[in-house]
Amino acid sequence: MSETMPETQLEMKDASLFANAANFELAQRQAQMLCSSALVPKEFQGRSNLPNCIIALEMAQRMQASPLAVMQNLYIVHGKPSWSSQFIIAAINATGKFSPLRFEITGEGDAASCVAWADEKSGGERLESPPVSINMAKAEGWYQKNGSKWKTMPELMLRYRTATLFGRLYAPEVLMGMKTYEEAEEITLRPIEAREVESQLEIDPFEKTGTKENGEELPI
Repeated sequence: MSETMPETQLEMKDASLFANAANFELAQRQAQMLCSSALVPKEFQGRSNLPNCIIALEMAQRMQASPLAVMQNLYIVHGKPSWSSQFIIAAINATGKFSPLRFEITGEGDAASCVAWADEKSGGERLESPPVSINMAKAEGWYQKNGSKWKTMPELMLRYRTATLFGRLYAPEVLMGMKTYEEAEEITLRPIEAREVESQLEIDPFEKTGTKENGEELPI
C-alpha cells in the first residue's frame, strides 16, 4: 500500500499560509516551535515575535527555501525588511533557471566596473546585469557613507550590487521587491530642516507669555 502525504502538507505546498484555516493553523504551530528556538535571530525569538516567524514562513514557502535560511538572512533596516546579498546570490543559483552566477570586473581604480552574468538554461542566452562602477558608487553617495564597505572592499561590493541588479531583472521572485541590507543601509534619508522643526513646534507667543508683543498684559 502506497503512503500518501498528509493533507496539511499538501495544502502548505500548494497554497499560501493564509489561504485557509488549516494552512494558518499549521503555520502557527511551526512558528511556535521556531520562536522557542535559541538558534533563530533575536527578531524571531519569543512569543511576542511569533508573527515575525509566520511572515518568514510565508516568504520561505513562496521561495521554496528553508525557513531558517530566510530568518538568518532577513534584516530590518529603517523599519523595512531586506535581504543579505549572499542570500540573493544563493537564491538566484538555486532557482535552476541559470548557470551559476559569475562576475566580470574590468578597469582599475574609480573606473573599475563589474557585470554579473549567467547563461539562461532554457535558451542558452547570456544574461547580464547593468554595469556598476566605483564612479557610480561615488556619484550615488554609497562610497561616502560612514562605515561604507565600498572603501575597504570595493570589488566585493561591486559583485554584491550587480548580483542584486541581476536578480531584480531576471529573478524578481527571489527579491520579492525587497532591497538588500547593503542598499537599505546606503539610503540617505532627507534631514528635516531647522525651519521645518520650528514650524512644527511653533507656539503662539500670546498663548506662551500671556502678553501682547508691546508688553501689555492680556485680560484673563
